[in-house]
Amino acid sequence: MVVQQHRVKGGAVAVAVAAGLIASAGCSGDGAVAEDQQGSDPLVTVRGAADALVAAGSSEARTSMVMATGGTRVTIRGEGTYDFRKRMGQLKVMLPPDPDGADKHRPITELLAPGALYMKNRGAGVPADKWVRIDTTTLDDGNLVTGGATDPLTAAELLRGTKHATYVGRTDVAGTGVRHYRGVTDIARAARVASPHVRGALAAAAKGFAKDAVPFDAYLDDQGRLRKVRHRFDFANAGRTVAVASTTLLYAFGVPVEVRLPAARDIYAGKIQA
Repeated sequence: MVVQQHRVKGGAVAVAVAAGLIASAGCSGDGAVAEDQQGSDPLVTVRGAADALVAAGSSEARTSMVMATGGTRVTIRGEGTYDFRKRMGQLKVMLPPDPDGADKHRPITELLAPGALYMKNRGAGVPADKWVRIDTTTLDDGNLVTGGATDPLTAAELLRGTKHATYVGRTDVAGTGVRHYRGVTDIARAARVASPHVRGALAAAAKGFAKDAVPFDAYLDDQGRLRKVRHRFDFANAGRTVAVASTTLLYAFGVPVEVRLPAARDIYAGKIQA
């Protein structure tokens, strides 16, 4: 089983592998806190998270994607760096072991770029020295879940579509004091107001997901930079609902980032085994 048969040359990608492992094996507004608001509007603050990241320049990132259906859960983890001004990043994505406990999957290297996802060590059928390139505007989910990690800047851009948000209070993320906000964003709205480079992918997601509403928890530091965000997606697959919780953790702002996209000769154009 795969999560979705994406209409993309080369077939399904990382999250499809995790979905195969699965097969074989609201938002509360009453927690509002008035303190420490400093007169800020939660909606304005959350919607501006992407702009604050661009101003920050770059960061290191860790990602986690938990997929659950039929009582089975699998987790895909990633780690890397992201340049918010160039809108490019690199992640090493680790797939979970097979249901029998065997760890047969090599780490997948992912390069994130405007409108594209590049993957190396994609799996069976792809030569070790080749990359798979996917046009994210053709994916039913806009690459919010397909690659096994949500693009960090896209995760922030998705917050531009926030319909309502509540300030929960102060907390700590990885040793940094942050403000915690909880709310619901709308994919279709985000697609209309997002930065040009991500509108196509979010517009595709707005058409592909059964529901546009996406609950989230966002944690911003005192500079307005997004330190952590958790989105909860639900979509149908083969008559079953797959719940996905995608978490992005950002830290070490200003770190040097170098992303080199593969040359055309290094892109694999053959058939990929699911």
